Amino acid sequence: MATVSSDLNAAEDSSLPARRLLLLGFQGSGKTSTLNTILSQKKNNSQTDQQHWVNILTWRLLIIDTPGWKLETEGTTDESDSKNQQSITDRCSPGPHALLMVVPIGVPFTEHHWQGLWARVQALGAGIWRHTIVLFTCEDQLPQDMGVEEFIVDGGAALQRLVERCGCRYHALDNTCSDKSAPVAELLQKVEEMVQENQGWFFEMARPNLGFGDEDTENEREEDRGTEVEGTAAMFSSSPRELRVLLVGWSGAGKSSAGNLLLGCRVFETGRPTEVSVCHQALVAGQCLTVVDTPGWDWFSVQRTPSSIRKQIKLGAGLLHPGPHVLLLVIPVVSTLTPKKRQALKGHLEMFGKEACQHTLVLFSCGDRLYGTSIEDHIQRDRGELLKLMQHCWNYYHVLDCTKASQDRSQVTELLRKIEEMVAENGEKPFLPVKLNTELDKEKMSGRCILQ
Repeated sequence: MATVSSDLNAAEDSSLPARRLLLLGFQGSGKTSTLNTILSQKKNNSQTDQQHWVNILTWRLLIIDTPGWKLETEGTTDESDSKNQQSITDRCSPGPHALLMVVPIGVPFTEHHWQGLWARVQALGAGIWRHTIVLFTCEDQLPQDMGVEEFIVDGGAALQRLVERCGCRYHALDNTCSDKSAPVAELLQKVEEMVQENQGWFFEMARPNLGFGDEDTENEREEDRGTEVEGTAAMFSSSPRELRVLLVGWSGAGKSSAGNLLLGCRVFETGRPTEVSVCHQALVAGQCLTVVDTPGWDWFSVQRTPSSIRKQIKLGAGLLHPGPHVLLLVIPVVSTLTPKKRQALKGHLEMFGKEACQHTLVLFSCGDRLYGTSIEDHIQRDRGELLKLMQHCWNYYHVLDCTKASQDRSQVTELLRKIEEMVAENGEKPFLPVKLNTELDKEKMSGRCILQ
């Protein structure tokens, strides 16, 4: 493990923008080699001892290498992981602007790797994926006629899932290359773009509980957890576990068809506009899945959505009391998202409060109309508006092809897995809390769902 560290005041002395970078990955992934590659571009007068930051190109950087994870732990975090996390949190205070998830190209990234990575990443805190880039090392091991994109496609579901969770942000480095200036500059530019997307905010890492607290404090924590079970983690208290889903979106977007596909049966009426919110439930993949279909809102403006429709949407949310785990924002892949439409979508989501984006997954309907194009390419090609929407919804998205409803249920189980990941990442707020419909009837309807 290598470190280039300092206190925050050292960065404040420079006119260059200060950025804190954290290297993460399994043992042998190439983190330290990557650190050396980046440091090879430092300015001649820039010191790299443990008391100074380092000037590279147009940035003032603090770069922290970390101990490699052991794959043998099989998705669990042990005491050494917690101690390492505590040390990293202290050295990277107040938090990293970017986390570089280092993955070697020469080693298959399996489901086993994903489970181990997921457990450790989630322990660092909620919202981490918005600050993470996949950094592929050993680019020289790619076949001559293969690009990084093809490698990701051929790398399997686990690798694709990792890249997807990082908002399709990735970069490749050849640490053996003699001229490293261009790839390092491109990497740092991608980091800067991500920082700007996050409005300059850094990631505040969670501090692990090392078990040093006194017995009274631990008892108090246990009591607090007990009182929160019913209110904020009810989905984990019953068997089979329940997932509560609210379908929202434009009129004619395919919400009812998506609901039927999720539940595995035709319970929502299709072919005509939904006028009232309807709730149905089924046992899907061992889970109790409750789905509410809602009337469609206007394509261009919140103000053009009738108050009766807004009321029905709020009543639909109330059917999922204490609140939906996910808002599935249904968008047909055949539709063109303009700036006006995107603003209208954000405005409608704000009916559920400012935290609605943390619980929203964009569900692309009419997946058969992609005609072989990947959804990532589709998002990139849509003049940037879809990409902005993805960033607003924390890069959670999925595609459904209703023409394969009977023969391919894997698209449903994959969607449920993504919802579970969202719930886990939201930590102590696994669902978006709403009031009961009886309580809503007593409130003055103001166009906004009433949060608890």
